[in-house]
Amino acid sequence: MSTTSTYTVTGMTCGHCVASVREEIEALPGVTDVEVTLDDGSVRVAADRELGRSEVEAAVTEAGYALA
Repeated sequence: MSTTSTYTVTGMTCGHCVASVREEIEALPGVTDVEVTLDDGSVRVAADRELGRSEVEAAVTEAGYALA
């Protein structure tokens, strides 16, 4: 089973921000792909299991940002 979810992250301003968010989300069990777009703050997460919003939110918070 593969799932894809899209979120909006606030507070990202540069490439380092993008890399930090990507790194934290990629560390979640089951995540197979992460695409982060700085322009609009969108984050697309593909996983081989259902991810809870709280899991993604915790990873984004760990990176120093917030889900909208």
